Amino acid sequence: MAKQTANFGRRWFAIHTYSGYEENVAENLTQRIETMDMENKIFNVLVPKEKKIKIKNGKRKTVEEKIFPGYVLVEMLVTDDSWYVVRNTPNVTGFIGTGTTPTPIAEEEMDALKKRMGVDEPEFKMDVQKGDSVQITDGPFKNQEGKVAEIDEERGKIKVLVNLFGRETPVELDFLQIKKT
Repeated sequence: MAKQTANFGRRWFAIHTYSGYEENVAENLTQRIETMDMENKIFNVLVPKEKKIKIKNGKRKTVEEKIFPGYVLVEMLVTDDSWYVVRNTPNVTGFIGTGTTPTPIAEEEMDALKKRMGVDEPEFKMDVQKGDSVQITDGPFKNQEGKVAEIDEERGKIKVLVNLFGRETPVELDFLQIKKT
């Protein structure tokens, strides 16, 4: 077995898992830490997620999505035994790093990631202005083109003038139902 000689101290590391097994790995690893008495070497297990806004059936939904599918983050002191516990957790394919030595995640990256995960309300930014041409991507007017007439950033709504039967008709849409042409 490889000897862990690099001494990074208490740091965050990324472990690669089979995609879709991130939660499963996090649970198994948490149990293994307890049963193998590793609380003094492995401190945190994290599946990074963020909230995103999606539109389904014309309705806005907030969903949680994994930021790094196929990865679980572990805060730990890397020793031979802590490495072994993590590495031999079911569905873990390995640490991110060169050879058998894990590479720690930069602290700035972890700070940025924690900030991204801590955002309670997902934001949507639209780079459209009044008068811009847009294409409708969802709903009854899908694939129609129109011009932006009004923007209501507070509500995340936008009024688009669509040409119906030779007349310009205002249609209220969600920001997520259009794309700039």
